[in-house]
Amino acid sequence: MDQASLIYDWNAIDGFDWSSVRVDLNDETLRDGLQSPSAIDPPVETKIQLLHLMADLGIAAADIGLPGAGPRAAESVRCLAREIAQNRLPIQPNCAARTVIADVEPIVRISQEVGIAIEAATFIGSSPIRQYAEDWTLDQMLKVTEEAVSFAVREGLPVMFVTEDTTRARPETLKALYGTAIRCGARRICLADTVGHATPAGVKNLVRFVKEEIVAPSGEDVKIDWHGHRDRGLAIINCLAAIEAGVDRVHATALGVGERVGNAEMDLLIVNLYLLGAHRHDVSRLREYCQLAAEAIGAPLPPNYPVIGADAFRTGTGVHAAAIIKAKKKGDSWLADRVYSSVPAGAFGLKQKIEISPVSGLSNVKYWLAEHGYDASDSWLCEALFTAAKQADRVLTDEECHRLVAEAERSKRQPT
Repeated sequence: MDQASLIYDWNAIDGFDWSSVRVDLNDETLRDGLQSPSAIDPPVETKIQLLHLMADLGIAAADIGLPGAGPRAAESVRCLAREIAQNRLPIQPNCAARTVIADVEPIVRISQEVGIAIEAATFIGSSPIRQYAEDWTLDQMLKVTEEAVSFAVREGLPVMFVTEDTTRARPETLKALYGTAIRCGARRICLADTVGHATPAGVKNLVRFVKEEIVAPSGEDVKIDWHGHRDRGLAIINCLAAIEAGVDRVHATALGVGERVGNAEMDLLIVNLYLLGAHRHDVSRLREYCQLAAEAIGAPLPPNYPVIGADAFRTGTGVHAAAIIKAKKKGDSWLADRVYSSVPAGAFGLKQKIEISPVSGLSNVKYWLAEHGYDASDSWLCEALFTAAKQADRVLTDEECHRLVAEAERSKRQPT
């Protein structure tokens, strides 16, 4: 079987060369994710588990908190930083901070205590609507930017300068803010779609402007990050657009948890980058990462959530099941995993599941019987399950199917 000949990929026609992409991922689950109004702040032991899963999934960096928020937040950051240092986790830690020295100071202190560099992600609003609401002048914004970035650099911290609401900010404001931060020593800048305003075209326009009009003229080696929210449901496609435009790192959270309706979904970002050939790491623990985040943060997974949801690789439809079963009979798991799925379940430690429903065919029934150790050639059992399925209003559970089989076998043994 020539696998390449079985899927014609329209995505690849005159497209972007994803195999050449080198982009890092920054996990915001433990900071921006926990700012979700519905989130539970989990114990630090659970945060450490998540940190290890991030490392296993090839996530290069993580925001481990905002220590300026108070003693509890600072202690959590200290524990996570120590875990990274002691276990030599391949994760670069960063911490959020307003462009206020008082917010940067605890990052400096924890970095020095633990003995690892913690990137200070100093942020300030940049859009005219935010300036108007806050009664900020540009001179004030530039002054606090210079003070905070210069302080962090003097204390030995790497700095990522973040402009909130970048996607609604004026070009001249961005030039002034980023220019000041770079001049003061920031070597990474972050473009933030704080309210999920951008479209993919807007993302590309913004990244191009920043690269050509701000970074290149600075003469410095400045990395560019993208941080997007999903208020309009465009977070993942915007991440891909940002990567195509040439950013160095993208931010996301487990399951997309975060402010309001959340951030780009880290798990779906990994899925897409993996399938495009741009994420070259083992992804088999992705489900574990999502399940731990869902339980710890209090973000239940809907059944139809892509890849990780209970229904992702599950079907009770006759036509779908028949195709998968025929593929399995050819003895090729690659084929069975793709004939009715663009995402191969096996790559993520999962498998296709065929069940029995009102829209099932006999192939579903026979497959279920064989999978559960029954005689799939027994027409009596097949008819009993098939008839029950057609009278049901939903997929039959395994328990119901076992009960129906037992009843059919008892009925078969009874004299007529």
